[in-house]
This record gives sequence, C-alpha cells and structure tokens, in this order.
Amino acid sequence: MSGAPPSDATAKPRPRAWFESLANPDERYGLDEVVYTDSKGGLLQVVHDMDELKKTSGAGWKEHFERRARKNEWPYGSGVWGKKEWVLPDIDNDNVVSMYEGHTNLFWAERYGREIGLDDLWLKLCGNSHTGSFKDLGMTVLVSQVKQMIANGADIPAVACASTGDTSAALSAYAAAAGIPAIVFLPRGKISLAQLIQPVANGAIVFALDTDFDGCMEIVKQVSANDGVYLANSMNSLRVEGQKTVGLEIVQQLDWQVPDWIVIPGGNLGNVSALAKGLDMLFDLGLISKRPRVCVGQAEAANPLYLAYQKDFEVFEPIAARKTVASAIQIGNPVSYLKAVDALKRYDGVVEQATESEILEECAKADRTGLFNCPHTGVALVALRKLQARGLVRAEDQVVVVSTAHGLKFVDSKLAYHSMELEGIVAEHPNPPIELDADYATVRDQMLREIEARFRS
Repeated sequence: MSGAPPSDATAKPRPRAWFESLANPDERYGLDEVVYTDSKGGLLQVVHDMDELKKTSGAGWKEHFERRARKNEWPYGSGVWGKKEWVLPDIDNDNVVSMYEGHTNLFWAERYGREIGLDDLWLKLCGNSHTGSFKDLGMTVLVSQVKQMIANGADIPAVACASTGDTSAALSAYAAAAGIPAIVFLPRGKISLAQLIQPVANGAIVFALDTDFDGCMEIVKQVSANDGVYLANSMNSLRVEGQKTVGLEIVQQLDWQVPDWIVIPGGNLGNVSALAKGLDMLFDLGLISKRPRVCVGQAEAANPLYLAYQKDFEVFEPIAARKTVASAIQIGNPVSYLKAVDALKRYDGVVEQATESEILEECAKADRTGLFNCPHTGVALVALRKLQARGLVRAEDQVVVVSTAHGLKFVDSKLAYHSMELEGIVAEHPNPPIELDADYATVRDQMLREIEARFRS
C-alpha cells in the first residue's frame, strides 16, 4: 500500500501501541493499565506496531498529515491528533480531549540570526499554545487516555502531577475540560505568579509545599502508588507521545527537510527524549533520510545532565538544584535522564549550560529583535551561542531552537531585569520606562535624544 492510510472507521486491523520496558522488550503492558515503571523500577516507553505503520509509504504519510493539518474534522485539526496513528491509534475520538494544540509558529528569526551570524535560524514557538507551553502536547494525550480508561470502567479518582509551573497549567486545563479532578503539587514560592494562577483558575486542588520540585515529585509518586491517583508527570510515557510531535512539526514546517541542528532546553529531560522519538519515527518510516544533531541546554544552577556529559555519561549524580530564573527546569534529579542520554547518543548530541547572567542577557538581546522569550528559551539561545563559539554550528547551518513556553509567563523576571532590580545581575540591555512630566517640549526633546542614541548612533 503506497497511499494514505484508511480512515479510522474502515482501518482493519488497526495499528497498535503498548507500554514496553526499556530494559526488557518482552515486558509489555496495555495502555489502559495503570503502570509507570517496569517490574524492576525502570522506565517504560510507548511502542508502536511499526510493521503496520510501514504498510503506508513515507510519501503516503506526508500526504495524509498535510491533508489533516489545521482542518476542522475532529480531532485531526490538532497538531497532535493529526498524527493519531503515530500517537494513540486505538483511542476513540469521542474520548480525545483536545484544544487544537500544536501547529505552533516556526518563526524565522531573521534579524536576531543576522546579528549573531546565522542566516537560517528558526524558533519553534511552542508557547503559542492554550496554556502557554509545550506541555499541552503531552497532556492532551495523557488526559485523553485517562478519559477513555474511566469510560471503560477504571476507578481513577483524580490525575496528579508535581510541577515547576507549566505541567500543572497543562494538566489543570485539560483535566478541567474533561471533567476529571486534578491535583497539583508545587514548590512554594519557586514558580512565577502567572504559572501559579493557571491551575488555581482551572479549579485544580493546588498544594504549595515547602520543598523543591524533586521533593514534590516524591510526594506525587507516593500518592499515585498508595491512593489510586493517576500520575501525570513525564515518567508516564504517554506524555512523550504528544511531545514527540514537536519534531514532526518542525520537519513538516520545513517542507519535510531536516535542519542541521535542533537546540532544546532541558530540565526533567522528557522533552529531548520525546523530540528524538518523533524524529526516529520520521526516519524509520521513510519520511526523512538524515538526522539532525541535537543540543540540550541546561541552567548552570540545575545542570546534572551537563555534568554527566562532561564525563561522557559514565557517571550520573543527582544534584540539589539552585534557584534559577529558568524555574521550569530547576530540577536536580531528572526522571527521564536515561532516555535523554540514549537520545543524545543517537543524535550525535551535545550538552551546554548557561549562567543566570547569560540567560537574561541573551533573552534581552533576542527580545530586541521582536521575540519575547521565556528564560528557558534563553538557556537554549546561550547554548546555541556556545556551539557557534566552539565551531560546531557554522554560519550556513540551518538551526531550530525550541522555545518551550511563552514569555508572558515570566514577566516578573523580565520586569526585574529591565528595572535593574535583580540581585547580582548588572543588566547590559535594560529598557525601563522613561518617567516625565506631561509636557510636550520635555517629551519631544527626550524622544529625539532617545531616537538618536538608540537608532542613529
């Protein structure tokens, strides 16, 4: 068969997917089972029936995905569910919980790229989504599967997550849309106000705990193990199935061409493993013929992957993550470390780190070219600059930076930067409001001085 696959209504047999142990491929579970790890405590992955998927040619899949993109036939207009056969092939469409996530802008950063010496730089703006981050991509899959399980009689009282902000926002919104109770555990005082208010507004049960993310993660593991609450963190590999569509979309938006580099920030590391999984499927199913190189950027204050990379991944030691403006990746013991290392090895990957000053300054410089970056995107941009300095990224390379969240979630740190109120940071590109009396001559004179100083000097 070389054309597009048949519709769900006529596809026989339907493609299948299941949970499988990373360490032991013979250990399998159904996606409707409440299971997060294998029998030895190792991570699971969702595995697809690739023989079934290979019955459709690469050209057939491209045509199929293009035909669905941004259309209104439920649920295929979603960037995730338009790839349903590669995500959750057996779920009933009536149980899909979607806000038409995905299809986020691939932004040609022409001016910023020119300023740093790159002609072909793109930012995948995953923050242009319902709750403002890439976490929507994974949460639509997880909550949809939970809705189907409940419809089939499973006793699931609630879904729960530990979060540094974005995961809690996505879980709360999708659970609210599905009518499923959500419980969120946040580190008290360590996320932005914009991130805190999202689960509060969506009606989740929100606990602000006197600990860090890793401490919250321990609590949610206990709740899921002892009280029947369904775990929604990225150790649940259902999330990866949605998040992997970032890689699929990047390639599709580049007219099915593969960039030379993809740079992505990393905290709990589910995102880089998901990115690689999506790219793997494109390669294995014949839609692309080469692989990009991948770089993960980490904040220096929360850099266990970077430290392990410095030792060729031979030693991994969890750390106590310190405070960072990139609060969503302030994680010292990433759940998906092993998956991330495997992904980096397959994609000739590298890991870089960024100091607090570097993060803020690179965000400020990029924002001056029309962007509005979250600090995590700033981490990735710093990593890109360091790749350039090392000669790994050349001027002619095509580079895609994954921007994971919307800058509006982090206005506190931006405001503090431009107001020059960040402790230990001397802002190099501040732009505070100019306060003047409401007098025409005074305003005119200052306006002309500013134009001259900023744009004509």
